[in-house]
This record gives sequence, C-alpha cells and structure tokens, in this order.
Amino acid sequence: MKRTTLIAAALVLAAGAAIAQQAAEAPKLPLGFFVTSVGLGKGADLGGLAGADAHCQKLAAAVGAGNRTWHAYLSTQAANGQPAVNARDRIGKGPWANAKNAIVANDVAHLHGDTVELGQLGSNLHRTTALTEKGEPIKGVGETPNQHDIITGSKPDGRAYSDAADHTCKNYTSSGEGSVQLGHSDRTNRGATGGNVSWNSTHGSRGCSQENLISTGGAGYFYCFATN
Repeated sequence: MKRTTLIAAALVLAAGAAIAQQAAEAPKLPLGFFVTSVGLGKGADLGGLAGADAHCQKLAAAVGAGNRTWHAYLSTQAANGQPAVNARDRIGKGPWANAKNAIVANDVAHLHGDTVELGQLGSNLHRTTALTEKGEPIKGVGETPNQHDIITGSKPDGRAYSDAADHTCKNYTSSGEGSVQLGHSDRTNRGATGGNVSWNSTHGSRGCSQENLISTGGAGYFYCFATN
C-alpha cells in the first residue's frame, strides 16, 4: 500500500511538472489591443481616421509596442464623395491580446460574434479584458467617474451606418454638432442581448464635445488594434 501511494504521488508530481513546463513554453502574444488611456481632449474630433490612428501609434510606442502598425477601431460614413469605411475592415486579422496577454478575439469573425467560441457568442472583450495600453482597467458602471463609453461610430457587426443621421461626429472632425455611436467597455454578459452587453454599439452620444461625451458616460476613449 505504501509503495502504491508513493508511485501515485510520483505520478502526480510528474504530471504537475509537465503542465508547468507546457505553461512556461506557451508563446506570449505581443500587445495587440487596448483602450486608449487618454483621449485627444477635443471630444469626438479625433482629426479623422488619420489622427485617431496616430494617437493609437503614439500610445503603443510609449509602452514598447510601436514596432507594430496600429489602427483605431472606427467606422466612417460616406461623405463628400468618399465611401464609407468599416471598422472591422481596418484592424487586421488577429488574434489580439491585451496588455495582460489575454486574448480578446481570435479573428474578426470572433470579435463580432460571427462565430461561437467556447459556448459563448462573440469575443472575449468585456469588463476585465478591455484594458488600456498600460494594462489598466477602464472605469465603468458603479465607479466614479464612469468612462465606459467608447467611440466607435459602428453598428454591432463593425460596419458603418448608411442612413442620413450622423453617427460619427462628421467622421471624427466635429466637437460641436452631431453625435457618435458608442460601445461599452465594461460589457458583463457575453452571449446575451440587450442591456450592457455591446462593446462596440450601445447608444449614441449627446453631442460631440468633450463635455457631451463626459456627460454621456465617457471620456473620448477609443479602441486600438494592431493590424500586423
């Protein structure tokens, strides 16, 4: 009996060592996703897509991830002879990991709920994984101030709006007239519908100014994804 116990203990130790070795050998993905830790301070006037992308690149470089190409997760609407741009089409193929090496989505389809992963509809982007480039959480419901409104200008599928209403604060060039579509970084109920569950398309803002975004429950933050 004693010998059997010793053999069993040895097997348990060997299995534990093997698991630990596998964990140590698991590749660590580079930073590929974050919520901006600061906005540009001009409400939804981000300087268009180019200005928003430059902000993502600057924040990524500050934490040692500037060797990758970064794009803001933003859709634009057709205007002035220019076609609409879909946020989902400008962020690369994935997978994307946050600053804590947690994968928020494997690919574009997973990110937008086009596929089912591990029994859950949609991505792994929610309250505990929507971190800044510094690995810090965004203040959400129940915290002061609530800053969970994230600028996207997008429908839930990551595509641009095609109606006549302004969902992008004039394609991120206005801090006055208009409105912008917002998602919630503190999504808590993955796979459900309604309530605080959409990371990219929950409601519109009260306006485009910094004050309007703050009063709605935000701070002018947006999502950044590495495209390569």
